[in-house]
Amino acid sequence: MPKGTTKRRPQTLARLLDAAREVFAESGFEGARIEDICRRAGYTRGAFYSNFRTKAELFFALFDAHADRELGRIARTAAETGDDELTVGRIAELLAYVDPDERTWFLVTTEFTLYAIRDPRAARVLADHDARLRAEAVRLLRDLFDRAGLRPAVDLDDLVRVLVAMREGALGQSCVEPDRLAPGALARRFLPLLLAAATTPAQGPRTARGERPDGAGPSPRHAD
Repeated sequence: MPKGTTKRRPQTLARLLDAAREVFAESGFEGARIEDICRRAGYTRGAFYSNFRTKAELFFALFDAHADRELGRIARTAAETGDDELTVGRIAELLAYVDPDERTWFLVTTEFTLYAIRDPRAARVLADHDARLRAEAVRLLRDLFDRAGLRPAVDLDDLVRVLVAMREGALGQSCVEPDRLAPGALARRFLPLLLAAATTPAQGPRTARGERPDGAGPSPRHAD
């Protein structure tokens, strides 16, 4: 590949991804044409096929990029939060945050999910990408719980599935009723309850002698 082409490839890829996100959101995955994506990005079909073999491969590049951004945001914000401030409520706040552009991604991923439900091959690939995302989320959540002095009372992979379902379901309702339900409002209200029910105080320096992690006195199970 010529050197000039190699140097331009990251920019070409970024423009194709941005264009695809817009076109997928507007037309749906099946309705979007490669020509439309290339036209929106300002390239020919040759640029598309230099980077992707299929439209589905382009979607999964979008999926992975979005997952990396979301997990990276949570990890960076968590790193800026002191251990003493890392309560169930603070963890819920980190998970409930909704980016202003999240509506566009919600349209894109919902459309593709419906397509994958009808196509077993696409469903298998989507499940693989979902599994990789959950594995990263489990590691991140375990670290947050450890720092907060909490122990999961449920399987973390299952908990991540429920958190994703709750977040996406709540966002869908916000998209339908934007004037009545702000994005992230339901998640901010109910995620603390879910996380509190899914964790118990860990035995360690912050919970010794039956003290609660929030310093509120003895845990009920040690009150007697």
